[in-house]
Amino acid sequence: MKASAFSYARATSVANALELLVAYGDKAKVLSGGQSLMPAMNLRLISPELIVDIGEITELRGIAVRGDVLSIGALTRHVDLLRSPEIAAHAPLLTEAAAHVAHPAIRNRGTLGGSLAHADPAAELPACMVALNATIIVRGQTGERRITAGDFFTGIYETVLSAQELLVAVELPVVQKNSAHFFHEFARRYGDYAIAGLAAQATVKGGLFTDLRTAFFAVGDRPILAKAATKLVNVGITPAVLSEAAATLGEELEPQEDQQASASMRRYLAKILLARCASALLGRPDLIAGGPV
Repeated sequence: MKASAFSYARATSVANALELLVAYGDKAKVLSGGQSLMPAMNLRLISPELIVDIGEITELRGIAVRGDVLSIGALTRHVDLLRSPEIAAHAPLLTEAAAHVAHPAIRNRGTLGGSLAHADPAAELPACMVALNATIIVRGQTGERRITAGDFFTGIYETVLSAQELLVAVELPVVQKNSAHFFHEFARRYGDYAIAGLAAQATVKGGLFTDLRTAFFAVGDRPILAKAATKLVNVGITPAVLSEAAATLGEELEPQEDQQASASMRRYLAKILLARCASALLGRPDLIAGGPV
């Protein structure tokens, strides 16, 4: 099957792209990397009247560190995240996660902004944005909005981004002293969509978590910043404490059931991920001896 007939426009600037989006409203779609858009069009899941290609807008590319803020342009490709020394130094969670995004052909074309705007609940990068407490910057003709990543994603393939707005950049706080991160996903094969995954950012001092942000993906309709992680902050963690946090996590999550896994399986895997995260970040293999569930 091929896409329905559509018109095509290559935007020359952000302002030009916004003019086109305002003119066509929800009948237009933005093309950045096209790794999700084109398959959806070919399957006729969506049939836009106009494709607005923003791929040549150079102001939307690039990675820069300004003081305590790491700024990433929306058109920065997955492969650039993977290879960037700035990302490796100031947001290493992203470096690790980017290696799990599909396959090299996808990483060479797919963009950060495209992944976030697409909002696949099984995607790695949206969860990383939540774990890193990122600010997502969107622009419309009336001005700019700065949206906390936790508020940006609203459901399966849904965000607060309107049809007349363009996601232009992401800002992250650079990692500080004593920061640590964890990333792992369960998938049937490397490069497949995750069955359950966890992106976490922590601060560890004296063998304790003084901060812990755990963003689970593929276990709900959006990245889930688990409240259960607060049970592990500023307390001495024992297997019993970890087991209690895992039980709380199980009550908190509402996983979807599909051909890959049941809801109960996803909930179980999320508990395993929480235990592995705590064990790895604290250097405490004893925490997973026997398992938390």
